[in-house]
Amino acid sequence: MTTRRRFTLTQYLIEQRRRFPGASGDFNALLLDVALACKAIARSVAFGELSSVLGHAEPEVTTNVNVQGEEQKRLDVISNEYFTQMTEWGGHLAGMASEEMDHPYQIPEAQQRGKYLLVFDPLDGSSNIDVNVTVGSIFSILRAPQDVIDSGRDVVETDFFQPGSQQMAAGYALYGPTTMLVLSVGNGAAGFTLDPNLGQFMLTHPNLQIPADTQEFAINASNSRFWEPPVKRYVDECLAGKTGPRGKDFNMRWIASMVAEAHRILMRGGVFMYPRDTKDPSKPGRLRLLYEANPIGFIIEQAGGRASTGRQPMLTVQPTSLHQRIGLVFGSKNEVERIERYHTEPVPREIENPLFAPRSLFRD
Repeated sequence: MTTRRRFTLTQYLIEQRRRFPGASGDFNALLLDVALACKAIARSVAFGELSSVLGHAEPEVTTNVNVQGEEQKRLDVISNEYFTQMTEWGGHLAGMASEEMDHPYQIPEAQQRGKYLLVFDPLDGSSNIDVNVTVGSIFSILRAPQDVIDSGRDVVETDFFQPGSQQMAAGYALYGPTTMLVLSVGNGAAGFTLDPNLGQFMLTHPNLQIPADTQEFAINASNSRFWEPPVKRYVDECLAGKTGPRGKDFNMRWIASMVAEAHRILMRGGVFMYPRDTKDPSKPGRLRLLYEANPIGFIIEQAGGRASTGRQPMLTVQPTSLHQRIGLVFGSKNEVERIERYHTEPVPREIENPLFAPRSLFRD
């Protein structure tokens, strides 16, 4: 019996490192620490209620509401601890920032400090965990400012204010029927599947590519009354199907887990929209720029797709706060560009459609 030869994540990173003969190996070692944290989270997710990790965070562990104003699950807290504890010791990091922490995380004084910054959402989609829907982790690696590297000082929020184009690596782990790690180190995007027998991430999707065209879109339709005209125009045209201006039928998807949405798009194309809307004028979007939009945008563009705010390329946005929110559209290149174009064109006459029109399935 012959077995197919597959690279492990370690071997893949060694191959990538050969593009930079002067590299020290710290970058690879940091990514392997992150992968270890993802393995630990995958284990906790897999046991679910059997290990008593579901439900709300205990008051003695942390408050029940994080800095985002969102209710924390116990597994949010545990996942955050896995990330910090498994990456702080290696001497590769100058500091970290997490969606679950108010302020930057300082590397303990007893530990050596390095030249990278790690930002992460330890458990994306955790509102779905109690109903056994796919969740994941998202992470991004930045280079620390030179004065941080030279002085070894504590990091401050502004050290993390780097546009997405400056990311050195980004990735996500997907905890579903199988555990997968999708990673880009700036040379395309690759997918790795966790082999439970070996405990290793194996390269199973070496060159992920997103089709430029699609007939699927994902959006939270319950927010339709708050959408801006360009978004409403796009969705209306999709829903009009073959008889509408697009001349083809579309399918609508919504999982409420961005990692799962991004993974579906990487596997077969599509477009995801969580755009800026008028639901809360104080928030220019729902998703976090540093922990979600930038890393996912980086991966999507490395796979030939496009990521945007609807008004400008996502990776060009200059961050202004640690927990900054933003609108996000990503996926198949031609569809995202169409949505961007709609943001610059005059609003046309509204299209009749049976779903969101005033007299519709949702009428009072």
